[in-house]
Amino acid sequence: MSASCLTWHPAPAKPTPEGGEVHVWLACLDRRPSLIERLSRTLAPDERERAGRFYFQKDREHFIIARGVLRDILGRYLDVSPGRLRFGYNSYGKPALNGEHAGGALRFNLSHSHGLALYAVTSGREVGVDLERVRADLADESIAEHYFSPPEVAALRALPPHLRVEAFFNCWTRKEAYIKARGEGLSLPLDRFAVSATPGEPARLLSVEGAPQEVSRWSLRELSCAPGYVGALAAEAGGWLLKCWRWSDEAGGAGHEVE
Repeated sequence: MSASCLTWHPAPAKPTPEGGEVHVWLACLDRRPSLIERLSRTLAPDERERAGRFYFQKDREHFIIARGVLRDILGRYLDVSPGRLRFGYNSYGKPALNGEHAGGALRFNLSHSHGLALYAVTSGREVGVDLERVRADLADESIAEHYFSPPEVAALRALPPHLRVEAFFNCWTRKEAYIKARGEGLSLPLDRFAVSATPGEPARLLSVEGAPQEVSRWSLRELSCAPGYVGALAAEAGGWLLKCWRWSDEAGGAGHEVE
């Protein structure tokens, strides 16, 4: 499925994480003060402490909304109050459910950028998601040479100039989604594996240095979220069905539309 085929539907009140599905949720982080306050009350003390570190109010509010929405989404799957959820983190910072829900089949990942957030949820398979706002000033060849693999850099240079910015962010988000799915952080250097990046072509993991079996282990998908943003999803195995939903603070409702 190409990104242009994605349709973001109103979310169900009680989603079911079927083993053959990957669910991606899209949320706007610009919200009314009453919702920010309500979601803040569901956060754990360490999350509220992290929120308090942000210097700018908007950044603080976006963090509260992003974490509160994550709790709301997972609470719908588990049929528990969002405030009861506890999170743990591996040595590279990847979150997982802890406490009474530790060791279950539910897997999730999140990413947010400039007022939008993506959440990936599935069962029995690892998953990673990344979202970036497109900025032409960041799509610099020197950055690509530093972080991308030689085949990726060569592919970018071969494209006509008007496609290079989109290709840069295709490459960046797909690489980030993959390493987040693996949960190993930058212990896997970004230049040690290659992904597809050419606009209009399917998202794919092309090669992983020293681990050729990884190519068949993972599937990548481009996510079209809103104008000016690029998103990517990585999930174990293939053949899964992607479902895309808009988050709303009214369970099961259409909620806030992303312009």
